[in-house]
Amino acid sequence: MRLDIVNVNGQSTGRSVELPADIFEITPNEHVIYLSVKEYMANQRQGTHDSKERNEVWRTTKKFKRQKGTGGARAGSLKNPMFKGGGRAFGPHPRDYSQKLNKKVKVLARKSALSQMAASNSIIVVEDFTFNAPKTKQFVDIIKGLKLDGKKSIFVTPEYNSMVYLSGRNIPKTSIQVAKDLSTYEILNTATLVLTESSIEKIKSTLS
Repeated sequence: MRLDIVNVNGQSTGRSVELPADIFEITPNEHVIYLSVKEYMANQRQGTHDSKERNEVWRTTKKFKRQKGTGGARAGSLKNPMFKGGGRAFGPHPRDYSQKLNKKVKVLARKSALSQMAASNSIIVVEDFTFNAPKTKQFVDIIKGLKLDGKKSIFVTPEYNSMVYLSGRNIPKTSIQVAKDLSTYEILNTATLVLTESSIEKIKSTLS
């Protein structure tokens, strides 16, 4: 697949780039995509939820009513989960929700997601750009030039660029991601993928 390279104003530069067919033109594997997204979302969970069971609740252990003759069930402690303020029965405790996929499966999932984006014409290739200092207004101008204002988009750079990142981090619906860290979930959770010219080689070396 060959795409035109545009400048930051959205105008054609007269040049084009060939996207690797083994990454951007494969038949998407939907089950692998599901596994990768499931792993990503599970790894976002902190797992710090906790509840107190009856042995952790501070309440008196004095028998608060007589054993018989009340017409109700016997009870010897207000820590009982049946009573208000008592411990919780079978409540949640801290746990690790993280999952792990094989490297080849994760690579196939990212290739499948990129192929889906390419098939739906949701990829833009823009020439490399940077800023002398963090300038959010200039980044907004780039988004408007590419006609992406109000749309979800991810700008993919070959390496971490502090000036680009600081310029775009506060813009709604826009995120900046390094090519090697781009996940299947992030690819599918955006409307447009903006690849800088140099990031294509980085994606190729990471997924090949």
